[in-house]
Amino acid sequence: MAKLGKRMKKAYEGLDRTALLAVEEAVKTLKGAASATKFDETVEISLNLGIDPRHADQQVRGAVQLPNGTGKSLRVAVFARGDKAEEAKAAGADFVGAEDLMEQVQGGMMDFDRCIASPDMMAIVGRLGKVLGPRGLMPNPKLGTVTPNVADAVAAAKGGEVQFRAEKAGIVHAGVGKASFTEDALIENIRAFVGAIAAAKPSGAKGTYVKRISVTSTMGPGLKVEPSSVLP
Repeated sequence: MAKLGKRMKKAYEGLDRTALLAVEEAVKTLKGAASATKFDETVEISLNLGIDPRHADQQVRGAVQLPNGTGKSLRVAVFARGDKAEEAKAAGADFVGAEDLMEQVQGGMMDFDRCIASPDMMAIVGRLGKVLGPRGLMPNPKLGTVTPNVADAVAAAKGGEVQFRAEKAGIVHAGVGKASFTEDALIENIRAFVGAIAAAKPSGAKGTYVKRISVTSTMGPGLKVEPSSVLP
């Protein structure tokens, strides 16, 4: 651990962490520092938005398909019957069912990262609101997770779709790849994510919308990014 700390300290040596960096410089620095670790660190982004999510007209929520994926394999549960259930299985869903799947979840089975449902299943899924809701797993039409096209939703989740939602303080954060990605791939993912946030600007937002952006890796410090280097 001591050796790891020294290597990471050297990687960030001479860097002014209060300075605004172009996204290219920030990504290069993160990758250089992450090379000191023995595992593939996740690269994360955080945006501080000029909104108050407590107001209905200032909420930011949605999903974006990252062009280079997340580097993480999501486990997907799908509530569907008949042909829709077969389509979900063919698309790679990890768990598929109706009442039987509901009973498994009620019994404590939560081995999935994304929950999708066909519209006719919402009466069943609704009973799981107290279980799925607090974990951010409740299917939602606005996020494309309540849909008749369950196969497409499964493919999107498996292919690197990232969901986002502004927290109470107006902060949005998400994983946008792995340190093993090329610099170009990480930059493309970061710009795609920021672009989706920019496109989701709510009608009630006033003044500066994207106030601050920072990127970090699992073991690294946050680096401030110049918004103009990533905004559309």
